[in-house]
Amino acid sequence: MVDSQEDTSTPSASEEKPPVTRPKRRRNQPLKVANQIPKQRRMEIEKALEEPSSTPRKWSRTSSWKSHRIGKKLIKPGTIRNLEFDLMDVDIGESWPIPVTVIHGIRPGPVVTIIGALHGNELVGPLALTYLQSSNIMGEGQAIDPLTVAGTIRIIPIVNMPAYRRRMRYMTDGRDLNRFFPGKEDSNTTSRVANRLWNELFSKSDHIIDLHTAALGRTNMPQIRANLANRNSNRVARSFGIEVILDSQGPKGSLRRTADENGISCITYEGGGSDEADPESIQIALYGILNVLRSLKVIPGYPSRPRFRLLASGSVWLRSDQGGLLDVLTPAGSFVEEGELVATVSDPEFPGLSMEIRTPTQGLIICTATHPFVTTGTPIGHLIPIKKGVKTVQKRLDQEGILVLSGSDGEPPWRDDEEVEDISVEGEWEGGSPDAEWGENHSSAAEEEADEG
Repeated sequence: MVDSQEDTSTPSASEEKPPVTRPKRRRNQPLKVANQIPKQRRMEIEKALEEPSSTPRKWSRTSSWKSHRIGKKLIKPGTIRNLEFDLMDVDIGESWPIPVTVIHGIRPGPVVTIIGALHGNELVGPLALTYLQSSNIMGEGQAIDPLTVAGTIRIIPIVNMPAYRRRMRYMTDGRDLNRFFPGKEDSNTTSRVANRLWNELFSKSDHIIDLHTAALGRTNMPQIRANLANRNSNRVARSFGIEVILDSQGPKGSLRRTADENGISCITYEGGGSDEADPESIQIALYGILNVLRSLKVIPGYPSRPRFRLLASGSVWLRSDQGGLLDVLTPAGSFVEEGELVATVSDPEFPGLSMEIRTPTQGLIICTATHPFVTTGTPIGHLIPIKKGVKTVQKRLDQEGILVLSGSDGEPPWRDDEEVEDISVEGEWEGGSPDAEWGENHSSAAEEEADEG
């Protein structure tokens, strides 16, 4: 993996793509991690990746393959079952059942749990996972067939049903479900739900894909967040097949961080904003999920890979220095030059005055504010600074300077993982996580209050 300023071998987004040819798959190839992030973090990742990948003995073809169990319900090999799982185990009152689809393959393999709406007003996940179960997801008239699946796919479109029904982010007691894992069975309502989900569903997974959007007031360019020092999470994050991966542990109490700490790979997908159905974010989510399932050999086929990956361990914030009404001129996904005008701030109480917001450095805007009211210091954009591989990135820009993401314009040409250029973005996350500065709490506990995932 090389950090270069130019590579003339890749066609632009507008050029016709060559036919796909599939080379033989190579097994147990070590991942290259050079130049992707700062030295100390790189050493942690290299240590995590020292052991070669192998197929666990429990998934070998000679192993016995039994029915999959959720609670008292069994799903036989080679079948699909739609069932309900109660968030609360109660004799009276609302038990909050959520829908779960289990595709239990005919052959041994990993348990992959794919979820949406841990926050009830984030709709990209529920929509993407509804489409994942359609009769055409694998091609014309082709659904995912359990007779071709190795392992178990568990699809949970809506985890936080109480919040979803109320069109809210938080649980009924006002708490963030994604800050209470693994939970406690004798604590508050949110903690009890988190505990039941963790014990009965998530802890029994080998891999988790957690679909999210930005919180209210902003929108995210599709991106993956993962702890790259976790060997399996690193591999799954790469296999998703899109260009932007943010390296972070995740906030304390988040599902991703809890899973990583318990040896379960977990990645967070972020795309679009709350209370909206962003078609591109939904399409890219489906593209990435299928890539992961193919990479894990759960479903047949070869995964697609991007021309490059931005592996970011830090960012730059764009802020307003004035108060008033915000007008964002460059949407999320825009590649910007140093000093470029990205937004203006005006105030109806002071007609004729308008203040400009310009970029401090060259890079890619991965998130922008959508709420128009700002005060001095309010974040209005999140920028990944890019100094290496600039021309590689620029070749994937459309006419408006927006990055054309893999999965948004059809399947990219086949390339092996060694052909993917990893572009390092060094730095740190202000406040401890990628989204900490968007939150309302900027104290030393910002990590707990951060809005990520």
